[in-house]
Amino acid sequence: MEKMVIAELPVMEQFYTIQGEGVHQGKPAYFIRLGGCDVGCVWCDVKESWDADKHPRISIDSLVGNASAFPGKLVVITGGEPLMHDLTDLTRSLQEAGMKTHIETSGAHPLTGTWDWICLSPKKFKFPLEECYAKADELKIIVYNKHDLKWAEEQAGQVGEDCALLLQPEWSREKEMLPLMIDYVKDNPRWRISLQTHKYMDVP
Repeated sequence: MEKMVIAELPVMEQFYTIQGEGVHQGKPAYFIRLGGCDVGCVWCDVKESWDADKHPRISIDSLVGNASAFPGKLVVITGGEPLMHDLTDLTRSLQEAGMKTHIETSGAHPLTGTWDWICLSPKKFKFPLEECYAKADELKIIVYNKHDLKWAEEQAGQVGEDCALLLQPEWSREKEMLPLMIDYVKDNPRWRISLQTHKYMDVP
């Protein structure tokens, strides 16, 4: 008899929506937002995710079953900081169920799990581990002030040549930062601009 996965993870929320950010923007995706984060971004828009103990623990079997109920076969694991948890069993189970596994992480914890796409969004508050830089498919820098553009270049020097480079304005500072970002990308065409289109579409 096939062994059942009975591990559990703290889950703040899970929902089927449209991926609003980054390289895969516009694709249908099932999001699993895990509880727990020790990075502490001052502008974080999901601070309620930080305390893992405040969120129910849900079995991996249930998470896979919920994700499988929808036609889109892309699952995004986010947080909080999802790599605070061992994601080996979750990603294996999702892939066995025919789904693609994506992660959005600060890279501040060891990389676990098997991933089809790794979006690394490093934070100044707690730098990524070297292994996360090396395996990133996408580098997404949140731009809160103009100094973040210089920091973005420093971060780009840590990832592989094939890693996509994206700049994304912090939502509350979008009007101020976007003109600077547009000029920067025009002068530095390795970079692209990512917007939080799910907020324009008014979807989760």
